[in-house]
Amino acid sequence: MSQLTGFPAKMEFTPIPNFFLSTILPRINDISELKTTLHVLAALYRKRGYPRFVTYRELLGSAGLMSSLRGAAKPPDEVLRKSLEMATKRGTIIHLALDRDGVPEDVYLLNTESDRQIMAKIQNGELKLSGLKAAGKTYIEAEEQPDIFTLYEQNVGMLTPMIAEELSEAEKLYPEVWIRDAIKEAVSLNKRSIRYIVRILERWSAEGKSDGTYQRVSKTGPDKYIKQKYGHMVRR
Repeated sequence: MSQLTGFPAKMEFTPIPNFFLSTILPRINDISELKTTLHVLAALYRKRGYPRFVTYRELLGSAGLMSSLRGAAKPPDEVLRKSLEMATKRGTIIHLALDRDGVPEDVYLLNTESDRQIMAKIQNGELKLSGLKAAGKTYIEAEEQPDIFTLYEQNVGMLTPMIAEELSEAEKLYPEVWIRDAIKEAVSLNKRSIRYIVRILERWSAEGKSDGTYQRVSKTGPDKYIKQKYGHMVRR
């Protein structure tokens, strides 16, 4: 094996969760599982839009990953499948079996609270993935208007798992149109952060929306705000 001359002067970096380095990595004993997990993390990071997921077919088409899995007693595709099963069993990723035009498609997401909620929504038909459908569900084309997660990423910044959780929490508390308008207001003021968007929503919840169109609007009535995370901001 020839020795590398070093890293290039210009290169891209892929963030790795600290929890993976401190808690998951020490428990991985299989090198194929480690290689596959790192490739999944990198693939998910490079994804755009919402939700972020990677398919078995995409991983199978990764020349770098498949090359690294060669040399084992089994063919690389079998090693990949086994490695994904190990990572799923460990709890690093979550697996969802879907259907693409009658052909099974294995989808993988990071095992975070927000992604577990996404998986549940996909399974019960609340959320659709382009070209994919859950068993027994009919795929319906999504509306052209982007969802709040895509809207955030297109106008504010990168959608990290923590930000996705913040938006998911806001979605439970406020009408979607409020969230869209809060994102637009934050962008217009050049305050591009999730915290500023949340503060706008909290202010509207407490004082009413300035245009008067959505004064005290709630998905289930004002009591919802009283019982939720930002209930102390609401005036009855």
